Amino acid sequence: MFNGSSITQFLLLAFADKRELQLLHFCLFLGIYLAALLGNGLIITTIACDHHLHTPMYFFLLNLSLLDLGSISTIVPKSMTNSLWDTRAISYLGCAAQLFLFFFLISAEYFLLTVMAYDRYVAICKPLHHGTLLGSRACVHMAAAAWGTGFPYALLHTANTFSLPLCQGNVLDQFFCEIPQILKISCSHSYLREVGLLVVSGCLAFGCFVFIVVSYVQIFRAVLRIPSEQGQHKAFSTCLPHLAVVSLFLSTAMFAYLKPPSISSPSLDLVVSVLYSVVPPAVNPLIYSMRNQELKDALWKLISGCYSEAINFLSSSAKQLPCNSGQAQPVF
Repeated sequence: MFNGSSITQFLLLAFADKRELQLLHFCLFLGIYLAALLGNGLIITTIACDHHLHTPMYFFLLNLSLLDLGSISTIVPKSMTNSLWDTRAISYLGCAAQLFLFFFLISAEYFLLTVMAYDRYVAICKPLHHGTLLGSRACVHMAAAAWGTGFPYALLHTANTFSLPLCQGNVLDQFFCEIPQILKISCSHSYLREVGLLVVSGCLAFGCFVFIVVSYVQIFRAVLRIPSEQGQHKAFSTCLPHLAVVSLFLSTAMFAYLKPPSISSPSLDLVVSVLYSVVPPAVNPLIYSMRNQELKDALWKLISGCYSEAINFLSSSAKQLPCNSGQAQPVF
């Protein structure tokens, strides 16, 4: 029997026991993390620097990239550190902070994806009212609402989860701290309160899901009524990346939390958790830039401009270097 107040650290699930596989896991996660940093960083920089991209769709995309960077930075560096140093430990406060930040960022991202569905609905179904319904102030308020809603949402769940007495050890069957794994080691009679909160959260998430589905049903009906094939292609190109991101996010998260216990196993849980927590932040920039020619042109313009400035800087620096005339310099 363990007392929750006496626990000072948790033990996370290790990807492998062999040293070679631990280093392979470190290298794999390092590559994914660097790809996420590069992709989301380029999107943030491109949107911030190019005034042609200062529109509601790209403003929300910038916020999505910030949330992706935050969520992957919350869990991946700790996992890489544990693999590199051959340890499984995470402190009690570190686990609480990780759970809060990850839940906050993931919740805010889901609310933001719902707002982005509304943006696509207004842009395609009510284009004449787009400037009125989604002005700069309205966009800021919607993004702030997504971030702000995720904060108390995560704070409530984190405080409630870590107030539960822990009676079944301190070993978590996951490579990062998440609510279901902590509920597994709590006392059997005390976790129903958090389960109730999770049910309420599931209802709220389902409401957002219904809103997204209804929005896209209206969007597809409006797009199919566009007479020109070029117009349909342009409309689809602005919607499909968002729909792909939503599908990837929801399918992996729903399978992770709603899969039947009969098919649950530590290895399967580990793979599914990687798919919904680590892969989307690295893949989302690729999804959005693949079919978005405007974003690709702005990105290429940014890279070309930086390259030209670097060449000009090196050339001017080389011209300012003193020439060697071959004459002996006085020695003092």
